[in-house]
Amino acid sequence: MPDIKLRAADGGQFSAYLASPAGATGPGVVVIQEIFGVNQGMRAISDELAKQGLFALCPDLFWRQEPGVQITDKTEAEWAKAMTLLKGFDEKKGIDDMKASLAHLRALKGCTGKAGTVGYCLGGRLVYLMACRSDSDCNVSFYGVGMENNLDEAKNIRTPTILHIAGKDQYVPPEAQAKIARGLAQHPHVTIHVYPNVDHGFARPGGQHHDRAAADLANKRTADFFRTHLR
Repeated sequence: MPDIKLRAADGGQFSAYLASPAGATGPGVVVIQEIFGVNQGMRAISDELAKQGLFALCPDLFWRQEPGVQITDKTEAEWAKAMTLLKGFDEKKGIDDMKASLAHLRALKGCTGKAGTVGYCLGGRLVYLMACRSDSDCNVSFYGVGMENNLDEAKNIRTPTILHIAGKDQYVPPEAQAKIARGLAQHPHVTIHVYPNVDHGFARPGGQHHDRAAADLANKRTADFFRTHLR
């Protein structure tokens, strides 16, 4: 599958990995990266979504700092680089890039025009913000970090949204999880699934904390959700 070029709202150009369905028609999903860039794991996730009949577009969010980042969670040096990139990430411009990616996806030849978002870690937080700030048709967040700080924006969520939360997430402590649960408990468009005994990154293929049973369940729920809300 190819990398393509997209135009940012501020005039810059950034790359994205595009995985297309075999039939060359279908809805789309913007796949939002972790702090490790558009690496092999994100590409594999995009490929799997394409097998489900979706156009999957995974844009490079770190392009303003360093284009083409592809690292893993395997070494301390890679973690240090990932944290530096996270610290330098401009969230507002990142949201603008996600909106540009969503618009590009909807305009692709063969795309039905319906498109959602799915994201992991940093991407999980950005999915939540896209649910609040964009016109995406549906949204799936995997272990998003810091969502408890933006619960005041939840009133703007008007499309179906799933939050997959790791019960033992070292980056989302119990008090943060409780705040999210309280803040969104009565929201008509938000469904929260908690996976009690797994850590952050449980659905990362080959990752340090990958948990196959939890990942399989979350991925099945996600596939069913997209089938319901994007078809």
